[in-house]
Amino acid sequence: MKKCKVCNKPAVYHLTEIQSGQAQALHFCEDHFQEYISGQAPQDEWEPQDEATLIELNSQDLELDEELECPNCGITFQEFRSEGRLGCPHDYIAFREPLIQLLENIHGECVHIGKFPKRAPTSSQQQYDLIKLRRELTAAVAEENYEAAASLRDQISKLEEEEQNSSESETAEE
Repeated sequence: MKKCKVCNKPAVYHLTEIQSGQAQALHFCEDHFQEYISGQAPQDEWEPQDEATLIELNSQDLELDEELECPNCGITFQEFRSEGRLGCPHDYIAFREPLIQLLENIHGECVHIGKFPKRAPTSSQQQYDLIKLRRELTAAVAEENYEAAASLRDQISKLEEEEQNSSESETAEE
């Protein structure tokens, strides 16, 4: 997944510009694409950075990541990168930032949406949705976001009612 050339967000627009006979690939997030197209930002902001500077910045980031070590099992981030396996559950906390960057580079996101088997009954999808909504409700209450909590409560009630109705109709059919 390409990153925006101005910020670190995933790029959603990919342009190829021809300047002085040279093709230049440009990658932008939604916000910076709008600025680029409208001409609001100065052109020098869009010019590619010096390649040596980019290599230097990337190597500094890598050095910081490679020095990370889990206080519980002692595995380093470099060992994880070479072996492809974490040493213990605490590694997810110790290597949080570089793991998030790694997941974003691989998948474009670091949020699991989930998939269901095509033959799975709709009740399993409803159960998954209920669990997700209940977690969001707990988080909203903890953040004291009561408007969102009320909306989530209503969604949960609606799903529970639908599930109740579908289970009653299945029982009646038998």
